[in-house]
Amino acid sequence: MVDLHQVTFMDSSGINIFITAHRTLSEAGGWLRLGAPGVSVMRTLNMVGVGTLTDCRETLHQALGH
Repeated sequence: MVDLHQVTFMDSSGINIFITAHRTLSEAGGWLRLGAPGVSVMRTLNMVGVGTLTDCRETLHQALGH
């Protein structure tokens, strides 16, 4: 799980990290979940398709599965 609650900007470097992490974890039988992305970060993730590729949860509590 990646805590994004303090991230205010996401560019191609961050996006590429999430895509690579998702691919690597999936191949190993794992998963990637993003927690508490802000509105602008979520907009960017959705715009490039990462929001549908990974499991994004609105709050950290939800991301931790509680």
